[in-house]
Amino acid sequence: MASKTSTTPDTRVSLPGLAIKNPIMTASGTFGYGLEFASFGKLEDLGGIVVKGLSLKPRAGNPMERIAESPCGMLNAIGLQNIGVERFLEEKLPALPHEETAIVANLYACDAAEFGELAQALAADARLAALEVNVSCPNVAAGGQAFGQDPAQAAAVTRAVKDAAGSMPVIVKLSPNVADITMVARAVADAGADMLTCINTLLGMAVDLKTRRPRLANVVGGLSGPAIKPVALRCVWQVSQAVDIPVIGVGGISTAADVLEFILAGAHAVQIGTANFMRPDTVFHIVEELPALMSTYGVTHLDELRGTLQV
Repeated sequence: MASKTSTTPDTRVSLPGLAIKNPIMTASGTFGYGLEFASFGKLEDLGGIVVKGLSLKPRAGNPMERIAESPCGMLNAIGLQNIGVERFLEEKLPALPHEETAIVANLYACDAAEFGELAQALAADARLAALEVNVSCPNVAAGGQAFGQDPAQAAAVTRAVKDAAGSMPVIVKLSPNVADITMVARAVADAGADMLTCINTLLGMAVDLKTRRPRLANVVGGLSGPAIKPVALRCVWQVSQAVDIPVIGVGGISTAADVLEFILAGAHAVQIGTANFMRPDTVFHIVEELPALMSTYGVTHLDELRGTLQV
């Protein structure tokens, strides 16, 4: 272990079109619209807040039950319940600390044209710092296959959002439910993505032996939490070597040490998700603890650590 240094570590991160005070962001779908967690810490201290997925019109989501516990994690099939883009811009965004913290909108749509329409509506609001595209959505016109499972479809969605976003940075959130995540990463990078988020949830299910029924009404759902951290680290490492755009790591992060592991594997920043359900102040504690841990390992700036994994 490296000796401690008296220099105050610099946690700032420079991303395409976006500078954040630290690499700690929240993961979409796990932090509400941000305001729900304001009583547990200062939202202004976070590097970024990624709000829950937004669609053009409000969505009721899937029927109950929508969450099931799993060893070292949880399964969810919420169905992207949200209030719609219009109400978000009118009711939620004005109350968020957009001048101090990057506010990122996560996009949900059923075809490329709808993604473009949604991106245009959001990109017109300067209070937003970036758009994150959820390519794990099903392409209804193509029989329901998730956009992110096909490089060509993922690229088409990326181009539609980029064309509508103007100068606003576009992040594409990749699915791990593919044979080779680097193929999709290269496709969306070539289509103009400014950054990538790795990863979305893994597809899983849970059953109830007593009732002999699935624990989720949707039968299958997304697995998240500590159980998927090894998969997320692998994907971040592979993708960061395959493309020249920044990667944001997410999956099972619950400590400052987890953050540095993802940076070591190649991530520029991270998102914290399921840990927010376990302890709603987790993300704020990690922000506080990160500088001290950097000092412990002799890291004065995250650039010194990023992508230096020795293999």
